[in-house]
Formats: sequence, structure tokens, C-alpha cells
Amino acid sequence: MASGALADVIRHKLGDLSPAERKVARVLLVNYPSAGFETVAVLAERAGVSAPTVIRFVNRLGYRGFPDFQTALREELDERNASPLSLYESADRTRTDAAPDGEASLLEQGSRLFSSAVAQTLTELPPHDLEHAVSLLVDGKRRITLTGGRFTRLLAQYLGLHLMQLRGDIRILPAGDVERTAALGTLTRRDVLVVFDYRRYEQDKVTMAQLAVEQGAKVILFTDRWLSPVSAHAEVVLPSLVTTPSPYDSFVPTLAVVETVVAGVVTALGDEAPARLRHTEEIARRLGLQ
Repeated sequence: MASGALADVIRHKLGDLSPAERKVARVLLVNYPSAGFETVAVLAERAGVSAPTVIRFVNRLGYRGFPDFQTALREELDERNASPLSLYESADRTRTDAAPDGEASLLEQGSRLFSSAVAQTLTELPPHDLEHAVSLLVDGKRRITLTGGRFTRLLAQYLGLHLMQLRGDIRILPAGDVERTAALGTLTRRDVLVVFDYRRYEQDKVTMAQLAVEQGAKVILFTDRWLSPVSAHAEVVLPSLVTTPSPYDSFVPTLAVVETVVAGVVTALGDEAPARLRHTEEIARRLGLQ
């Protein structure tokens, strides 16, 4: 099976499925992952298909049967809900079991893991989603609002600061309750909400995305390969691997995706980009910030 989330695998398989199998896929995607833990009979009834169709569907995904599919789903949920502590304990057991003379140096581990994760992330990034993200971000008629979580707020700020130098109407969602509520309340059809949300997903990000869509805004999601629940409301989903030699998820591949998006924005803006940069540089000079 592919290394990505089952939901992502199902989305990529949609074009290869029969009409009846696509009904099963849509029920799973709309109610992911809970629908995957229903019985074959219940899932078939909800999709309006026969039980053998459900079995053919999971076979098409590469599983021997429905129990095999549910086992893979449970394993994915364990990964999705992993905390730094559980990852540390898992890595500690691995270190204990490994032969001392077989361990690579920290630099070798980092070089191998980070290089591979960045390369795989960029290779597997859907070109259409990347292009669509860029087109939304360069549209001067749209206001861009960015938000992230405990750690990923830094990534939202990083992307936002770049966009501020390239175009107008960019804002970071305020941290204060009153300010945040007011900002979310002003979202309209001309808005794009950019969300960074990674495993141990934050429920407020799902609520923000849902509110944005209800008010007509578009949502761009940066997430991991297990896919944040925000993906159900997102116009664009940009997943990254989070492989790391430490107990903490790595955002090195995500940063590579952010940098790629910025490069796409610069290219798409054409002459507007250097003109805007010259303008902001002049303001910075007059303020004595250079």
C-alpha cells in the first residue's frame, strides 16, 4: 500500500473505481475515519450498494479483506494521534533493540531522513493543488488570512511575512479571543483562509475552516500525510511527511513546500513582485529598518 493516509489513497483511486465502488468511497471520505469501522453490512447500506461491492472496493485498494482494511485504519489512527512522548518511547525501544555498532551517527541519520522526506514530499505533492494554491494566493481581489497551531503558527507567520512583501491584504489571524472572533466574522467570498494543522489536530482549526466555507471563503490546508480533519472543508490540501530522528514531528518538508509555494507566487506575480518589493524596501528605509 502507498505510505499516505488511507483517505488520500482513496481519493487517488476514485477514477479507477466502478460507479458502485465510488459510492462506498464517498461514504468513507465524508465520514472518515469513523465509517471505516462500521460492519460491511452497515457500510453497504449507507452507500446503497451490496456487501460484495464493499469487499471488492477494499480489494481494489490492495487489502485481502475488510478486517485487513480495518487493521490498517487502526494503525493509521495510532500514528495520527501519536504524541512526542509516545514517539519517544517507541524510538527508545528501537534504540534498545538496535546493535550499538549498527547505529548511524546523528548527522548521518538527519541527512538521510530529511533529504528523503523533502524529496518524497515534493515528488508526491499534487501539481494541481500546488497550482491552485498559488492562483488563490496571487489573486489581488482576495484577502489572505493565515493561522496555525501550537508550533505551526510559526509556519503561518513565515508564509504570511513573505506574502506581505509580495502583495497587499495579508493578515495573521490574531491570537486574542475578541480579535480572532472579529476577524473570522468578516470572512466573505473574497477571502482565503490558510490553515496549518498537523497530527494531534486542533478542533478549533476545523471550526475555523467550516466557518470560512459557510461564509463563502476558500481554505488552503498545509497538513501531514494522515490529513487533518480540516481537509473535509479545504479547497486545496498540501500534505508533507514529518519524518524526523527526534520524538518531535519535523516541519522541514513543510517548509520546503512553503518555499515552493512562495516561489510559485513570485513567478505568477511577474513584474508586480519586484515593484512591490521596491515599494516595501523604500518604506523600510525611510523608517530606518535597513
